Amino acid sequence: MLLQVINLSCGYGSLEVVHGLSLHVCAGEIVGLLGANGAGKSSLLKAIVGLLPPWQGDVRVDGRQFRGQPAWRSISNSMVLVPEGKMIFADMTVHENLLMGGYHNPDRSLQLEIVLDRFPRLRERIKQLGGTLSGGEQQMLALGRALMARPRMLLLDEPSLGLAPLLVKEVFSEILKMKTLGVTVLLVEQNAVATLQIADRAYVMETGEITLEGAASDLLHNPEVKRAYLGKRRNEVWE
Repeated sequence: MLLQVINLSCGYGSLEVVHGLSLHVCAGEIVGLLGANGAGKSSLLKAIVGLLPPWQGDVRVDGRQFRGQPAWRSISNSMVLVPEGKMIFADMTVHENLLMGGYHNPDRSLQLEIVLDRFPRLRERIKQLGGTLSGGEQQMLALGRALMARPRMLLLDEPSLGLAPLLVKEVFSEILKMKTLGVTVLLVEQNAVATLQIADRAYVMETGEITLEGAASDLLHNPEVKRAYLGKRRNEVWE
């Protein structure tokens, strides 16, 4: 397994938001982690990469313990987090944003060409300030910047947040293509339909715990997931 999270708990102050959670991601997979606001998804990602110290449990990368290491070590372990809200540098150009993503990569010039071939729209806007891009383009820039580090695994936090439906489709299409680059993906999302359509497996998280897990194709037609995410009146979207 590339990533193992074992009985992990974490929180803020005296408030525990993730309660003894376990999951795993194998190399080459796209694994979805679904849940509503407040379920603890983002906190879990922060704990995995070292931005939030776990209270108990373990995080293992390639079977080696990662828990307790500083966040910058996640990049040296080829694991990159793309945070919610894109978090690009608005006052820097597309080119500068991408170079920042590959600051530690000795082959970043070569990697830059690979990323620009993957996202031709970024090549067209290479000299534009990041803040002048559309929401969809900013998300592409966030993905491209992450790929500059040549990660084995991407942890994506709500990449569809705030995007129009057509842009959501485009972003998820690009996430699916990550497989062709040999990149493993842990995808945190509220958009259950889009996630389950591209994922291999998925977990459903509620109030800091995993309540369902299985093959994405099975969860896509699971009545409990339908009720939790769409409600009775919107079940036709799943058909």
